[in-house]
Amino acid sequence: MATTAGDLTEPHVLAHAKRRLFPDDGAEAAYAVVDTQFAQERWVDRTTIDEAVREALAPFNHVRVGSGYPDLVGVRPLDDDLLSVDRLGGEPPLIAVEAKGYTDGGGVDVERGVVQAHDRLDEANVAFLAAPEPAISQTDRSLARELNVGVLAVGAEGEVTGVETPRVVGNRTEDAATTIRFQASAQGVAGKSFGLNHPKNYLAYPLAVAHERETEAVLADRVVRAVDDARTGAAFLNLISVEPDRTELTPLGKEVVRFALAEYGSVDAALTAFDDWKRSRKRFCDIAPRWGLLARRVVYAYPATELLVTELQALHDGGERSPTLKQFVEWLHELHPTFTVELFLRGDEAVRGRVLTDDGELRAGELRDGAVYHSPTVFQLKAMLFHAGVLTERGSEPHRLDPVSDRWALRNAVGPTRA
Repeated sequence: MATTAGDLTEPHVLAHAKRRLFPDDGAEAAYAVVDTQFAQERWVDRTTIDEAVREALAPFNHVRVGSGYPDLVGVRPLDDDLLSVDRLGGEPPLIAVEAKGYTDGGGVDVERGVVQAHDRLDEANVAFLAAPEPAISQTDRSLARELNVGVLAVGAEGEVTGVETPRVVGNRTEDAATTIRFQASAQGVAGKSFGLNHPKNYLAYPLAVAHERETEAVLADRVVRAVDDARTGAAFLNLISVEPDRTELTPLGKEVVRFALAEYGSVDAALTAFDDWKRSRKRFCDIAPRWGLLARRVVYAYPATELLVTELQALHDGGERSPTLKQFVEWLHELHPTFTVELFLRGDEAVRGRVLTDDGELRAGELRDGAVYHSPTVFQLKAMLFHAGVLTERGSEPHRLDPVSDRWALRNAVGPTRA
């Protein structure tokens, strides 16, 4: 996106910086969100934010890191030319970016941006200030070096150069930043999907890996033809690790294989049992109780499940035993706003710009529309929790979803305990 120096407003600068730090190259362990103030049609000085710029900046969320809300927060391995020293080994750093651009008055407050970026280092591993190249003075660069803030100079044609390279530091990670790390992991739901809504299809994948025949062939013959969806879901549930040249069983995946061997004597015999469950609408834990218990263990190990169950129990303790999806999302957002947005709301800029205010608050009325929800959560994940015996109802596809009647309730809530 070519532009002139005078067109380098803050949204433009941030879009160029995001392309440099988070190129659309399909890299693993990479995810970034931009603050919700950039999701609106007009910028703070009422300048229109181009649709192409908002699309480049999406998805949006209001994520607290350190003392405030950075313009961008994400996780990704960075190129060597953008860092001084990497002290985190193989773990990709949590990155915070503050952007500054030309205002109506023609100025760029680079110094303020450097100080804001530095404040994010209470939690972020690396922080950058992005600004138009002509506006960055030697004094600004000296301050950035002193405060360990990287500086990204954005040229008139959108080229981005790292003129000051920061050191990566190890810091504590709070709830919001942990959510971004989760989204960047193999188990994050961003841009991906639990393509199948029955846990048997994912439990079968480790068995197919351990089978003597070729994995995809035996899975397609014995369990489900959607082998790509089964593999993706098995990776989400941490049953397998998908490498460029091979697929390996995780410790949890090996435990599934051990269970099958103990129950049936061989993985082949175990897969035969899956024939009886094809196209069954009954709850999995009822028709196959022992497999259902294993499915419950696997689904509960998924990072999102424990938080969902904990908060549903809290609602139950408060007297709300069967909240609607809309009620549940509003409750969750009060306690875990970043997590709620990432798990429940679709990531495209139109949805998040519609549902979230500039300050990241929910427009509650928009939650009545099923189309704003993320299918892997409200359909597939909920269906798996139903089949594992955790929830009372199965999931619904967003186009069929009524958020004011869809219920999220624990099948077996824990009653009050005596002190």
